[in-house]
Amino acid sequence: MSAGDRRCAAGFAFRPLPQKAFPCLEDRDIRDRLLKWSMQGRITAQAFSFDQQFKPYQKDEFVTAFFNDQNVNSSLKLLSASGQWTTLGSKVTKIEATLVPCTEISMSFFDRLYSEGIVRETGDIVKCYDDYYDDILISDELRKVLLLEDSDHYDIFSPLDRQEFLFCLFKHLCIGGTLCQFEDAVAPYLETTKAFYKDLVSVQKNPETKEISIISTVFRVSAYDIKWPMLPFKQKPRSDFRLPGCGPCKRHVHTLYHCFGGSLFTD
Repeated sequence: MSAGDRRCAAGFAFRPLPQKAFPCLEDRDIRDRLLKWSMQGRITAQAFSFDQQFKPYQKDEFVTAFFNDQNVNSSLKLLSASGQWTTLGSKVTKIEATLVPCTEISMSFFDRLYSEGIVRETGDIVKCYDDYYDDILISDELRKVLLLEDSDHYDIFSPLDRQEFLFCLFKHLCIGGTLCQFEDAVAPYLETTKAFYKDLVSVQKNPETKEISIISTVFRVSAYDIKWPMLPFKQKPRSDFRLPGCGPCKRHVHTLYHCFGGSLFTD
């Protein structure tokens, strides 16, 4: 067995990168928005390095190794049921990891919101009669197209569009937390989505065609111990944990975690 084969057999090893900055979480305007959307203090991003080449077909091995790595256990931030930040702290016995498509490179992906009458030319979101979806108040056409399958405009985003990480991120920010104060205009959602997306995924330019493509692999993950789910703590689909930065070049993995609830007023 070669040295390389022995390394692969031993599994992946990870190291936290606390010096890695995520400007999207430090920007004052974005922090104010997250507070308004009931997400501030409940969302975080972290970076880790890993030690060997990763291929998408190694998804289960990679994610299991990540959550069971001692360096990850001691530094991966989570919110406890009492609303206190803690760390993973122990190994997990079950992992559910779903590959999330990540191919979109332009915010023009959302131009159809304007052309289909969801958003006015001014950027204002068109209002509608109040409705509810899973306890979420729907009072405008944007939330209708994001959440209600019987919406007249639901099909402007295809099933494949709705799986894209860019769409998932936008939808997640639009829904917000328990006490979300919704925006009247779409710009804050688009600007915040763009900032998060830029910080979390990696791109490269083809030297011949000059075309830009995304080189990150994104997973949505739930992790469990023997008796109860560990990630997310609250079993709602709006609690989210993703690994959006499994990049083959720098061998970095970025984690994005949000636990649905009310804002925690922290600096």
